[in-house]
Amino acid sequence: MQSHEPETVIEVTGLSRRFGRKEALRDVTLRVGRGQVFGLVGENGAGKTTLIQHLLGAYRAQAGTVRVFGIDPVYDPTAVLSRIGYLSEDRDLPTWMRVIELMRYTQAFYPNWDEAYAERLRQDFGLPEKARIRNLSRGEKAKAGLLVALAHRPELLLLDEPSSGLDAVARQHILGAVVRTVADEGRTVVFSSHLLEEVERVADHVAMIHEGRVALDMSMDDIKVKHRKYVVRWREPRATCPDLPGVIRASGDGREWGLLCEGDGPAFENAVRAAGGEIVESGVPTLEAIFVARVTA
Repeated sequence: MQSHEPETVIEVTGLSRRFGRKEALRDVTLRVGRGQVFGLVGENGAGKTTLIQHLLGAYRAQAGTVRVFGIDPVYDPTAVLSRIGYLSEDRDLPTWMRVIELMRYTQAFYPNWDEAYAERLRQDFGLPEKARIRNLSRGEKAKAGLLVALAHRPELLLLDEPSSGLDAVARQHILGAVVRTVADEGRTVVFSSHLLEEVERVADHVAMIHEGRVALDMSMDDIKVKHRKYVVRWREPRATCPDLPGVIRASGDGREWGLLCEGDGPAFENAVRAAGGEIVESGVPTLEAIFVARVTA
């Protein structure tokens, strides 16, 4: 039988990293398939940027392995970086250059640079070609960084907090249109963000990072299928929630409680009734609610 698993673009196995006493990554294992929009979510300082730096070969794995296109990016950076587009959180661009100079400068490093596509992106992003980078707003710098990351049509696009400094319209334009277009062309996007709502909108797979560990690694479809939120009303007021199958977060006091669950919905519902409760409301939780439940459990 033929496998329908997408080709592996990124494979991280047992990756750990310390900076002095701080354990930035702890036994991280992830796999990213070709054509995926893969969201890395977590609080600031959770380890997302450290993980991306390993993918770029900036850090050598202290424990575990990192492979991008089947290659260790530390030992063969040219073979990896030539196929990657990268937008850093701090928009590390030469501020003295004009936009058009930045485009020409970056083009020299990439034989596959698409001049027509680059110009179309510049116009779509509203970037004046003669404006100096230092005079651009934070959001405009993000757009300039994304332009030069995209214009050589990389097989893998790494975006570290791409929405930082962007207004809501620009965020929707970049993540909704550009990111989706890249993935639909069979290329791969990995982006980190602490804005879970935007990740939920465009990602098809999500890894939640908390204190350097992977708290959840699941397709967005499975996340939606396997998690439910409930409002339960008990016959008598309760100071604590009874032990119910699949509950990963419970909040309330008295007769009415909010519960977030993973797993077998019918088994949970039967257990609620057996414990003297009534389900008065149910639905699909947001990615943010699931994340909070996971990291505070």
